Amino acid sequence: MTHPQRDLIAALRSDLTAAGFTVSALSGLWGQDADAALHRNQRVPALRALTQLRRTLGRSTPTATLAELFVLGLPVPPALLAEALPTLGLQGASELRLISSVSERDESVRPTADLRPYSFIDQLGVGSWWIVSDLGELSLGHAVGEDHVLGVGGASLTLSGLMIQRPVEAALDLGTGCGIQAMHAARHARRVVATDISARALDIAALNAELNGFENIEFRLGSLFEPVADETFDQIVSNPPFVITPRAEGVPSYEYRDGGMVGDALVQHVMRHASDYLAPGGIAQSLGNWEYTHEKDGLDRVNGWLDDSPALVVDAWVIERDVQHIFEYAETWIRDGGTTPASPEFDRLYGAWLNDFEHRGVERVGFGYVLLRRPDAASSVASAAPLRRLEQLHGPLGGSGSGLGAHLAECLDGHDWQASRSDAELASSTLVVASDVTVERHYWPGDDDPTAMILRQGGGFGRQTPVDTGLAALVGACDGELSVGAICGALAQLLSVDERALEAELLPLVRSLLDDAILLPTTAS
Repeated sequence: MTHPQRDLIAALRSDLTAAGFTVSALSGLWGQDADAALHRNQRVPALRALTQLRRTLGRSTPTATLAELFVLGLPVPPALLAEALPTLGLQGASELRLISSVSERDESVRPTADLRPYSFIDQLGVGSWWIVSDLGELSLGHAVGEDHVLGVGGASLTLSGLMIQRPVEAALDLGTGCGIQAMHAARHARRVVATDISARALDIAALNAELNGFENIEFRLGSLFEPVADETFDQIVSNPPFVITPRAEGVPSYEYRDGGMVGDALVQHVMRHASDYLAPGGIAQSLGNWEYTHEKDGLDRVNGWLDDSPALVVDAWVIERDVQHIFEYAETWIRDGGTTPASPEFDRLYGAWLNDFEHRGVERVGFGYVLLRRPDAASSVASAAPLRRLEQLHGPLGGSGSGLGAHLAECLDGHDWQASRSDAELASSTLVVASDVTVERHYWPGDDDPTAMILRQGGGFGRQTPVDTGLAALVGACDGELSVGAICGALAQLLSVDERALEAELLPLVRSLLDDAILLPTTAS
C-alpha cells in the first residue's frame, strides 16, 4: 500500500472515530426494528428514522450522513459529506474509491463502496472495526456483479465464532474476501497470510487491515493453496467459495461463493490438502457444503474424502448443522445472486440448478463445520488412533456470547487428555462437571424414581445427553475430590452390582463426556 493511500486511510479512520460511527450509534439512530429490517434488505424504516431525526434536530449529523451514504447506499449532499469527513475530504474519499468523483456542480454524492461498523465479542474480548466491501443489491438496485466482494455475512460470522483463538506463530486465511477472517486471526497470530483469487478482494482486504490498524497481515494473489506452496501454518481458516453452482452456460459464477468446480469438489479439495500446509499440531477450520446422492449419505462422502487424503492421517471433526432439499438450496442461492422469484430468469436458473443436481443424482445438500488437525509427534496422544468424529447437530446452539471457538478447544483438550490415559489411569483421575451443565429429570406423576434423565449443556452445541442412573450418579459425584474409580466403587455397593463390570460400562461413557466438555479433568489429574 502506497504512503499517500496510507495517509488517506489514516484520515478516514480519524473522521470515523470523531463521528462516532459505531454499531451502537447506528442502532441508536434508527432502532432495533429498523436494524432487523436492514438485515432483511429493507432500508425504508431506517431512512424514515433518519428523516425524522433531521426534522427534530433541524439538521443532519455526521453519523447520520455516513449511515445514509455508506450503509443505506443513498446519495447525500456534498456539503454534508464534507462536514462528516473533514480530515479526509471529498477528494480523499474519491481517491479511496468510496464515492464517485465530485464536481462543484454536483447536487449529491453517491457511494461506490459499502462502509459500515462491525462489532464483536470473541475469546480475547470486545472489539469493533470498520469494514469496506462492494455495494450490495440494495444499494445498486440490481443484482451484484460476478466479481462482487462481499462484506460481513452470516457465514463470516459463523466462521469467526468457530475460530480457536490460542496464540500461534503463523496463520493462513484461505480465500480472504474482504479480510474479515484474517483480521480475527491477526488478534492471536503473530503473522497472517491472506490469499484470494481476486485482486479486487485483496485490495479491499488490505484497505480494511490498514483502516483497523493491523500490520501483521500479508496479502497474496492466487487460487487456493498455490500462493503458499512451500509453507506450513499453525492455523488455517477458510470460508471457501463452497456454494454448489451449475457449471453451465448462462449461469453466473460469483467469485465470493462459487469455486469453479463441479458439485462439492472444492470442499473436497480443501479437506484433502489442508493437512499438507499445517505444521505439526496445526489446526484447519472451514465451512462447507456436501452432497447427498441416491447412493451415498453426505457425511459418508466426507468420510471417504478423509480416507482418500494423501500423505498425512489427520484428526477430523465434522459437524453437519443443516441439510437442505435441492429445491430449497437452488431457490436460496439464485435469490442470493439478486434474481427475483416469479421471473423468467429465475425459472431458467432454477431449471439449470435442478438439471445439474439430477445429472449427479443429488437429492439434498448438507452444510457444516470442518476441523482438521495434523498430529504432533511430540504430543502425548501421538500414538493414539486419530480422532474421526462426524456428527449431525441440527438443533439450536447453546448460549455463548464469544462463539464456539473456546468450546471446540476445550473439547479437543478433553479428548487429548482422555485418549492419552489407560482405563486404569482414567479411573484414578478426578473430574469436575462443567459449570454450564445441568441435569433434567422426568417423572411419571406419583413416581419417586425418574423415568428419564438428561444432561443439558448450556453453552457449546447445547447438547442433550440421555443418562441412566449409574452415569447420572457418577457425574453428580464428580466434584474434583473423589476419583472416578472410587465413585464407581461406591455406586457398585449402592446398586448391588459388580464393581469391575460397572467401571467397564461407565469408563467409555466418561470418555465421551470428556470429548464433549461435559466433564473436565481437574488440573491436578
